[in-house]
Amino acid sequence: MITRTVPSAIGLSAPASPGKAVTRLAVRQLRRSGLIVLGLVAALPALVVSTYSSVMADPAAAGSIAALAANPAIRTLFGEPIALDQAGGFAVWRVGTFLAVLLAVWAILATTRITRGEEDAGRWDVLLAGRVPLREVVARHLGAVMVVPVAAGAAVAVVLLLAGTDSAGAAVHGGGVGVLGLFFVAVAGLAAQVFPNRPAATGTAVAVLGTALLTRMVGDGLTGLAWLRWLSPFGLLALSEPYARNQILPLLILLAAAVLLAGIAVAVAGRRDVRGGLIAIAAGRHPRLMLLNDVGAFAVRRMLRPLTGWALGIGAYYLLIGFTTVSVTEFLSDNPALAEEAARAGFTALGAVEGFAATLFALLALPVGGFTAVRVSAFVAAENSRILTLLTAQPVTRTRLLAAEIAATAAGAIALVSVAGFAVWAGITATGGDLSLLAALSGAWNTLPIVLLSLGAAILAAGWAPRVAAFAGSLPATGGFLLLVIADSVGAPGWVRGLSPFAHLAPVPLTAVNWTSTLIMITLGVALGVAGVMGYRRRDLQG
Repeated sequence: MITRTVPSAIGLSAPASPGKAVTRLAVRQLRRSGLIVLGLVAALPALVVSTYSSVMADPAAAGSIAALAANPAIRTLFGEPIALDQAGGFAVWRVGTFLAVLLAVWAILATTRITRGEEDAGRWDVLLAGRVPLREVVARHLGAVMVVPVAAGAAVAVVLLLAGTDSAGAAVHGGGVGVLGLFFVAVAGLAAQVFPNRPAATGTAVAVLGTALLTRMVGDGLTGLAWLRWLSPFGLLALSEPYARNQILPLLILLAAAVLLAGIAVAVAGRRDVRGGLIAIAAGRHPRLMLLNDVGAFAVRRMLRPLTGWALGIGAYYLLIGFTTVSVTEFLSDNPALAEEAARAGFTALGAVEGFAATLFALLALPVGGFTAVRVSAFVAAENSRILTLLTAQPVTRTRLLAAEIAATAAGAIALVSVAGFAVWAGITATGGDLSLLAALSGAWNTLPIVLLSLGAAILAAGWAPRVAAFAGSLPATGGFLLLVIADSVGAPGWVRGLSPFAHLAPVPLTAVNWTSTLIMITLGVALGVAGVMGYRRRDLQG
């Protein structure tokens, strides 16, 4: 006779609620990155508010900045200026869109990582063999991610309120930031159910983000197409007009869309197979043998599809910058007083085509540095999910595998910055501006040392702490940019500002390349990469 042994018979107790255990698992996977994002989203508005009085010390300054921002090209790039005569409104205009994009990107990456990523890696197999169905597991993970945007919105509102800004404006802006984060959690959650693998889900969600941002930019820049803002989450965020009209309706529409998409995601999760998606992968297809002749070609093949997506997004944004460059520089040339006020507000050397291009090229290091971090993280994920197991069993050294990935990623980064340079040149040329192709490419290539630092930091982490490869790779670019913004905002000592690689980036093509700083950053990036390769050789697979 067979008897069943219950947990209490052997001195153990069954968990009171398996669902709560799933929630705790999700929270544990999110706590570190969530706290970092929460801190950044709360700190930056406070810093901008603290500098408002110094920027607007001249009574005419607010009017000057408002006139500058009323230019269609400026509205396209930075959003429509609202309530610049208040510290809160100025903070929303300066960093509101940046914070919204930062939170949206985190929401997408975190959601696909702890849902589709964990499922693809097989770590949900045992979890789903228990008493918690797939639909509930997905719902609890989405709920855990949504806590961070809600907390971020509340933190923004509290910080702005404590800084002395209007309470209604603080509440509307904080609520808008939080709701936008919820929307992109829902978008990523739905994509993770529709597509059967994490790269496709992440790529689709990022494409939605890019399309939404471009739609908002077009709606802000062209008065006749202002209605497009109602179709974009970023446009709805702008339509709430914090510190001015404080409209709630756009945020309610955005919240309703987030709830609808989240509900659809949970419903779809109950109708698909484990490790499957609503869109099934074809059972058979013609063999595609291109770029399979060696490990280097295979690394390029794995990179081509995501590289195409990154190139389209970066190219579209910098083409738009090229189209607006002539308008901005001509406006400032005719209004030197406004150019001076723009410089005091953080937009330096915008009166010349070369200066405007150099200012916007500096930002190129953020997405391209992020690309290198994501690619190295994808290599680590492929190793952990055993995709590379059979390849490592071949007469191919692990060093060669990693070197192939590094070479492919570096080539992809060069391609991306070149696309940006060409796009700016094409936009300026099409609108009658004067900037040579070589000058545009030089400005774009000038950011490569920071990109190399990001790649080196990601490789270092892949060798010694693979779980934080993506975070480490983002530090030189994203972390360095934030450090520079914070240092300038609080008037930090020069040596603190000097810790940011952006502080040593010359404004090319306005001026010549700072070769000393460039060579130092390149040397440091290479050293980090070499140290990472040494660590990778010493650690175990999936270590």
